[in-house]
Amino acid sequence: MRHFPFREPEFRSRRIAAKASFYLLLGASAVFGVMVGLLLVYSVNMPQMDELERYRPSTTTELLDIHGKIFGSFALERRVVVPYSELPPVLRDAIVSIEDKDFFTNGGLNLLRMVEAAYQDVHSHGKSQGASTLTMQLARNLFLSSEKTYGRKIQEIFLTLQIERHFTKQQIFTLYANQIYLGRGTYGFEAGSEYYFSKHARDLTLPEAALLAALPKGPEEYSPVRHPERALKRRNLVLSEMVNNHKITESQAEEAKAAPLGLHLEAPANSEAPYFVEEVRRQLEHEYGVDEVHGAGLRVYTTLDLDLQRVANQAVLDGTATYERRHGWKGHLQNVGAADLDSYRHPDWTQPLAANAYFHALVTEVTAGKMVVKIGGQQVTMEPADWAWTTHFKATDLAQVGDVVYVKVVTASPSLHVILEQDSGAQASMMAMDNSNGEVLAMVGGRDFALSQFNRATQSQRQTGSSFKPYDYTAAFEAGMKPTDTVLDAPASFFTPNGPYTPRNYENDWKGSMTLIDAFAESRNIPALRLADKVGINKVIAVARRFGVTSPLPSFLPVAIGAAGITLEEQVASYSVFPNDGIRIAPHYIRKVAQADGLPLEQKTPEVREVISLDIAREMMILLQAVVQHGTGAAASSLKHALGGKTGTTNSFTDAWFIGFSPSITCGTWIGFDNPAQSLGDKETGAKAALPMWMDFMKVVIADKPNEQFAKPNAPKKQLDVPVAPEGEDQATPKPAKSDDSDSDDDSDKPAPPAPAPATVPPAADAVPNDEAAPKTVSATSAKPAPAVVAGPPKPVTPHL
Repeated sequence: MRHFPFREPEFRSRRIAAKASFYLLLGASAVFGVMVGLLLVYSVNMPQMDELERYRPSTTTELLDIHGKIFGSFALERRVVVPYSELPPVLRDAIVSIEDKDFFTNGGLNLLRMVEAAYQDVHSHGKSQGASTLTMQLARNLFLSSEKTYGRKIQEIFLTLQIERHFTKQQIFTLYANQIYLGRGTYGFEAGSEYYFSKHARDLTLPEAALLAALPKGPEEYSPVRHPERALKRRNLVLSEMVNNHKITESQAEEAKAAPLGLHLEAPANSEAPYFVEEVRRQLEHEYGVDEVHGAGLRVYTTLDLDLQRVANQAVLDGTATYERRHGWKGHLQNVGAADLDSYRHPDWTQPLAANAYFHALVTEVTAGKMVVKIGGQQVTMEPADWAWTTHFKATDLAQVGDVVYVKVVTASPSLHVILEQDSGAQASMMAMDNSNGEVLAMVGGRDFALSQFNRATQSQRQTGSSFKPYDYTAAFEAGMKPTDTVLDAPASFFTPNGPYTPRNYENDWKGSMTLIDAFAESRNIPALRLADKVGINKVIAVARRFGVTSPLPSFLPVAIGAAGITLEEQVASYSVFPNDGIRIAPHYIRKVAQADGLPLEQKTPEVREVISLDIAREMMILLQAVVQHGTGAAASSLKHALGGKTGTTNSFTDAWFIGFSPSITCGTWIGFDNPAQSLGDKETGAKAALPMWMDFMKVVIADKPNEQFAKPNAPKKQLDVPVAPEGEDQATPKPAKSDDSDSDDDSDKPAPPAPAPATVPPAADAVPNDEAAPKTVSATSAKPAPAVVAGPPKPVTPHL
């Protein structure tokens, strides 16, 4: 037998190798099993890539005015989606340099950074180190939470690999650039650029692009608004990384680092026409739903004229300030306490400081000769000339430290200069619409939307005073009377179901027999009541209903002189019927709505109806023009234009109105306090308190229409670019609209509608002001000849009137 001395050891080595291989395979199988298990565990409920292909981020719905200017928006997330081509190279280089230098070459994962981060996490006993690439950040932002766990990280890796397989680098970068949060409610670099710099991303400079690229790391921590020093350091770090990544030169970086942050913050959304925006929002949400309106990126083409809206805003603010000054300094200021001087922030401080703007300011220092106030982050000093109108020489007689005062900005740059005004609570509203199509061009629902969102143009039902009288005279003309007929202005008692009603004129005088033209122009109360009593108050109310008035109108005679509450919107729409030759077009706020892809959504057309005949409309135009030519609204004749309208004042001067029109536009104004029992003060008539605001607005409206005229008596009927309802439908009485009060964001500001009083003691019954006496004499320079009367002999009113 032969012996092999090395066979035994060789056999033993093979056995060891076999065992090692077995255990190695077993371990590999275990690892593979664990990996498969992890894959199964962490891939449960993971999104599929077809979901990302269909992904449509929540985008901003934009509101555009008639000139295509964006003035408002709605958004769950403020985001403007742009393609890759709209992201400039300087911005792309800045983002990649600070977030993921190898983005365009890696496979979505940076293994070296991941190992380094894991090592730091282990040794720091935490999970503070990150190693996320742009693709990993996108996966996390789109589908995962920000929870720092290993399980979430594994899911993030799986998603990253899928994204990299299904999309190109340009597509991934575009998704990331439109998705990432940049602070202050903005998502994506286009929205961030518009917010921080008021420009498109494609127009960014190098330091601006670097600042935006600095924000994804910590949008709040590095906020240039809250923490400008941190933001500056982070921006400069981005510039240094761009140098290291060979995207810019050292000299370019140094020049950019020397530049300031250069913020030019976008004005707060919806700040120029906030009441109009709210009306649009309510309508859109009712028609399309909240999610569609706030997240689908609609483009809403509205009827607003932003230029006229700005004029209306200023007219209301200046008009109420003028009213406040007439009544002297009242004081009664809110005091926030000396301890809150640093922390106090008034709601209207979000608005940009600009000349002619009005703000509430906090008094931080006061001596006899000066008053130092704070508006936002700025301090400004007022001197005696800035409060001279108050007739108080010493500032210490006006305010103390911690008081909140009202000021007007005279100049905002190069230095801030403000003057003292007063906010005693007086409110005002204004609304203007295009006669030819019913489009609402401007709307102001109150003095300060930041303090009260209650819309006094559409939600407030206030007694109208003499501005109701056109319905009385329309009913009388439909009963056969003519403008040159006469009516008796003399003491009278009227029999009502509740007993006799004995009213009087505002001046407590009587003018005897008057033509209807003069009675209307001078706003005499007794003639209006005689006419309403003759035709019947129910007939007058039926006429108002045809004009579109849906507010409650109780069936008692004082309604004829404005004892019932009606909204400004209803009055403006009604008055537009007269220059429209009897056609009523329902006021509306939206022209069309388009989806993000440009396809239009179905939009309702406004209601158009003929509510009075051409002859009645032309006869009423004679009366309404007479108000401006020689009646209570004669001040408006200084505008030297074709105008008509009517003043309105209520008992105790609680409400003052002027509703008027040119051939193209109808505008209405109201001023009063939210408390319907609080008086504006003695002699604060519609002509004195409301008409000046209307004139400030209308002089801009008519500036580019110097030659427009109303139709002549025998001219053909006015042609409108809207279809009119078929005959037989035009006399239908509209049903009262459902109240929108529940939608108000500030119902506490809503004045309660006046309760109808018994006919024996009606509100405003004894002395509803006739707005103001017609001028006793009219100067030759301002007087205009009386309008041509309707052909035919005058018809006297029957003796019992």
